[in-house]
Amino acid sequence: MAVPPRVIHKRREAITALPLYYSGYLLKKSSREKNFKDFYGELRGSTLFLYDSDTQETYVERLDLEQMRSMDSNISYKKKEPTILTLNLPSEMVQLKMDSADTGEEWRGYIMTVFKKEIPQRLQLLPGQMMKLEEVLELESKRKLPLSRPPLPPRPNELKPKSATIPTCFFDVSRQEAEKMLEDNPENGSIILRPSALPKNYALTLRQKTSSGVSIKNYRVTATNVGFVIELDTPVTVPSLDDVLKYFLEKTEYRLCPYVISQPYDTRIFTSPPPKCISVSSPSPQTPPRAQVAPMQHLQSPDNFHLRPEKPDEGEYVVPDDRKPYDQMLKKAELDSELREALKKRRDNIYVTYGEDKTQSYEN
Repeated sequence: MAVPPRVIHKRREAITALPLYYSGYLLKKSSREKNFKDFYGELRGSTLFLYDSDTQETYVERLDLEQMRSMDSNISYKKKEPTILTLNLPSEMVQLKMDSADTGEEWRGYIMTVFKKEIPQRLQLLPGQMMKLEEVLELESKRKLPLSRPPLPPRPNELKPKSATIPTCFFDVSRQEAEKMLEDNPENGSIILRPSALPKNYALTLRQKTSSGVSIKNYRVTATNVGFVIELDTPVTVPSLDDVLKYFLEKTEYRLCPYVISQPYDTRIFTSPPPKCISVSSPSPQTPPRAQVAPMQHLQSPDNFHLRPEKPDEGEYVVPDDRKPYDQMLKKAELDSELREALKKRRDNIYVTYGEDKTQSYEN
């Protein structure tokens, strides 16, 4: 059973959270593509959403017209050729093709109005069409009042423990800043999770290498009461932001990786000076401390001592000897020699006396 157009319109409005200004069929081709593809386009706010058909709920691509640098057109009523609008975007050049000049003029009027915030001059439109452009300009001017960056989307209460964790590749940057980070530093990673410009939404920016070159894509992630919805052709609901990242890694067969700023590495090794009490060089031999008590002097036999030399002649120079211990030892040797001599004489006397007494007794 086909879904009524009114239901599809409400679902698209809920997903994009933007007012619808203009819609219709068109063809689109980027600078990386060779042929035009059919799309159903909706101009909501300052963003052009592209769908594969008018019954599709989730958009396939989106073009942020506020980031557009310029737009060229080849509208010609005389030649009756298809109208081609060339949009000069920061990352690529996109061409929009319309079958008739009237349809191309309407698209040009709406796109330039939301881009420059003024109605272009010399538009070949009917008065009723110009009145609609004035209404669009008034609504867009009110919607674009200066507002601060919206806070991070609220987490569902029942999923707080899981969804409160923010992946390491989350950065509080805009869409243009995220794309520039991926372009300038591809070695840091290829996926950035960031807050969306729309309330209660996140966005995921990735840089991917394809056969036709490098492409940068942006996906919307909406926070709901049941989790986080990845807005694809078939929306995918996951319980946490970590699961959002995991889903993209699995779908790309882990050829992409989260963007993580590389940390600097040190290239020098610094050593602190050693304490003063510690020597870094090899230890030097230590000198043993001197004894506090004078070493014991071993007495030698008097035969080993040399007696004091005889008194020199008066004209002879003698080096004074102040070594008192040596003098004391000489004195002791002299005393010992005298004592031995005295003991010898006494012993001789005893022997002589004993011999005389013995002779007298025999004579008597």
